[in-house]
Amino acid sequence: MKLVSLAALAALATAAACARPSVSDQLARATWLDLTYDFDSTTIYWPTAKPFRLEVVSAQRTPAGYYYAANNFAAAEHGGTHLDAPAHFAEGKHTTDQIPITQLAGAACVIDVSRQAEADRDYRITAADLAAWEQAHAPIPEGAIVLFRTGWGSRWPDRARYLGTTNTGSAAVPELHFPGIDASAARGLVARKVRAVGIDTPSIDYGQSHTFDTHQTLFAADIPAFENVAHLSALPATGAFVIALPMKIRGGSGGPLRIVAVLPEGTVPQ
Repeated sequence: MKLVSLAALAALATAAACARPSVSDQLARATWLDLTYDFDSTTIYWPTAKPFRLEVVSAQRTPAGYYYAANNFAAAEHGGTHLDAPAHFAEGKHTTDQIPITQLAGAACVIDVSRQAEADRDYRITAADLAAWEQAHAPIPEGAIVLFRTGWGSRWPDRARYLGTTNTGSAAVPELHFPGIDASAARGLVARKVRAVGIDTPSIDYGQSHTFDTHQTLFAADIPAFENVAHLSALPATGAFVIALPMKIRGGSGGPLRIVAVLPEGTVPQ
């Protein structure tokens, strides 16, 4: 048997490490998908929330000869593609700025309930839906980000079809109709120790909810939520990595969110 010197082994290890693709190489070859809606005059907000407003301060060439653009904006925390921090419905839990960054990124499990939602606009995703997905794929791993695709994204930005009403104010709340997550599924997600939960509707609770049990259940466990997530139809059931970074509002109960998905090289978007 031929002996290999320690120096040769070290050289082989170094060569292997150099041959391994770096993180930057892998990200450069990956497919990036934006799961965020634009913030503009058409952005959908909760009927009782103030909508997004953009005030143009400057959009012109200055006397010095250069072009200068600047705006002021104002908006509620909860509207468009946004984060719900646990403090939104759970006293003493994480505010927007307190959520660990590691909890806002992770492997995605995309659960498609669009068929059920198409048949029932008030559909509530159940624990049975979680079990059916796991039977078809694999157990939802601890630390996953679970995204629910109801198909509601195809209705954006039509307020009547997306919310169930075009009215605003507190009188419009009883008119809301869209799918959400049942408390039984929320308890199942807590038991699985997921990092975060997202959905392509205005709320993780369905439109006709009065007690917001899913918000209460998830947020009591310090699990944040992403609402009005865009383009979930492009994601595979498994294989995507999600990064969801909100505006860092100190003491916030939520905030505008930029959420993207990274698909490894060779993965084809749906």
